[in-house]
Amino acid sequence: MGTALITGASAGLGEEFAWQLATVRHNLVLVSRDEERLDQVASKIRSAAGVRVEVLAADLSKERELNRVAARLRAPTHPVGLLVNNAGFGLRESFLDSSIKDLAAMEKVMIHAVMVLSHTAARSMVGRGRGAIVNVSSIAAHLASGIYSADKAWVKTFTEGLAVELKGTGVTATALLPGLTRTEFHARAGLDYLSYPSIAWLSAADVVSRALADVRRGAVLSTPSLRYGLIGQVARLLPRFIIRGLSQVEDR
Repeated sequence: MGTALITGASAGLGEEFAWQLATVRHNLVLVSRDEERLDQVASKIRSAAGVRVEVLAADLSKERELNRVAARLRAPTHPVGLLVNNAGFGLRESFLDSSIKDLAAMEKVMIHAVMVLSHTAARSMVGRGRGAIVNVSSIAAHLASGIYSADKAWVKTFTEGLAVELKGTGVTATALLPGLTRTEFHARAGLDYLSYPSIAWLSAADVVSRALADVRRGAVLSTPSLRYGLIGQVARLLPRFIIRGLSQVEDR
């Protein structure tokens, strides 16, 4: 039985990671800004799975609160063997219509926090000779859909580089690149489910199940579902001017 720390754990993919890991007897450290909702999720998991669940309310866009999460990753008691960097940030407005304040907060959550927590976790895990890091990217990393694509492309490339550096240490790094997934994230970002065919949507349960299977086999890139795997392959082969033409102008 190990311990997993999951950011963005109060809903969506983060909550699904928590449930699936608890089912296989992982203890949990759940991180989110929404302490009330986090407490509710933790209580349900404790009752259903009988595992230890710690709650750590933190806004990862704030350095002091991010440092509290990093401190938990360094703690020798109940060491974290799996880090899931899942916390996300979506803006309804395009890049030009968004404020610099909101854009900076987005960068802190989706890039800076991923770097800080990956660095902290990797150092601790390498010292123990085992562990795994999952950084949630997106199929949008292959596209040109504004700031969101840029952030997720950074996560993908960063994780690949981290995996290279960790080779032979007993620690792995995996970038998860899901496509459209039915979670609250898309609803909050103003994405209309009906504007896309039902076949385009993945379930959170399937995405997380595939991700954890890929982590167990040490995969560096995890793209749930055959159709999104093919989309990723095609996107890597197409000239970038075609990708730019196909990409949505607005951030999603």
